[in-house]
Amino acid sequence: MDHREALIAASSHRVRQGGYAPGIEVNGLSLTYPDEPNALVDINLSIPGGEVTAVIGPSGCGKSTLLRCFNRMNDMLEGCRYSGSIMLHDLNILDPATDVTALRRRVGMVFQRPNPFPMSIYDNVAYGPRIGGVRRRRDLDEIVENSLRLAALWDEVKDGLGRNAAILSLGQQQRLVIARAIAVRPEVLLMDEPASSLDPISTLRIEELIYELKQSYTIVIVTHNMQQAARVSDRTAFLNQGQVIEYDVTDKIFTNPSEPATEDYITGRYG
Repeated sequence: MDHREALIAASSHRVRQGGYAPGIEVNGLSLTYPDEPNALVDINLSIPGGEVTAVIGPSGCGKSTLLRCFNRMNDMLEGCRYSGSIMLHDLNILDPATDVTALRRRVGMVFQRPNPFPMSIYDNVAYGPRIGGVRRRRDLDEIVENSLRLAALWDEVKDGLGRNAAILSLGQQQRLVIARAIAVRPEVLLMDEPASSLDPISTLRIEELIYELKQSYTIVIVTHNMQQAARVSDRTAFLNQGQVIEYDVTDKIFTNPSEPATEDYITGRYG
């Protein structure tokens, strides 16, 4: 067992002990904007911990809006209103009293295009832990190395940690962003089209990484790529017009969907 496999195994052990990969319970979630009264309508989902859940559907159906509910990113949009609840352990994410900064340490997010900070590779990964109060260089060094190993990037960058992150390829930058997200030891990883701007080889590496990281994290991924959803996810939710049309294990969604609308979308008859 190499160093990276040992790290994944250790993280997986923490999951099995009940500390790191909680499920997410979405109950009666609706969301409105001033110009979109039905952005999300009565969403009910039980997302298991330690699995990958894919969210698919046509453009504008509410996929990214749903994803951004899990870390309250929609709060940045004026006039956004929620109803219902999203439970993470005993925390109602949508409760107005929820500390959003603390929530975003528990629920990390990776966006469509890599967004490394304009600083060194090392400082990108160390940024979150430093904000969280980690000061000793030895501790930061360990966090940076472990995070980069888990993100399958350590061997490629270990001799140039002081270089600006902008020199990395897009695929490397996306893995760096994943390392940055997991450096603060979240429980949930949200991924919004994480491979859509990458070449096929980089996409494959991200997919392999997602498969490995689910041993340690609950992962929710939005993707337009149905083949990708079929490859990486354990469960799939099909959304249309702000509603969950069908939610089931991925194999059933793609081979024997219960709803005609799901079959139409999967087979390309619309969307």
